[in-house]
Amino acid sequence: MGLGGCIILIAVGAILAFATDWHMQGVNLDVVGLILMAVGIIGVATFSSIARRRRVMVPPTAVVEEDRRRHDGYTDGYGM
Repeated sequence: MGLGGCIILIAVGAILAFATDWHMQGVNLDVVGLILMAVGIIGVATFSSIARRRRVMVPPTAVVEEDRRRHDGYTDGYGM
């Protein structure tokens, strides 16, 4: 689940918990909304920690090119 899905879970949970007055027998929508918000917040925290780990930059290493020409007197390309 991406960051957008987590934010949608938080929004739907907040709507169920705070903006509705529906009553269903056997289901407490306030608790369902709080659970959805908790899952969304856990998802945002997990996503941000994974994204932070991906952004860690490795310092560049110096690339040393080795001179592959043989030094036996050939300079016209046949001695390579």
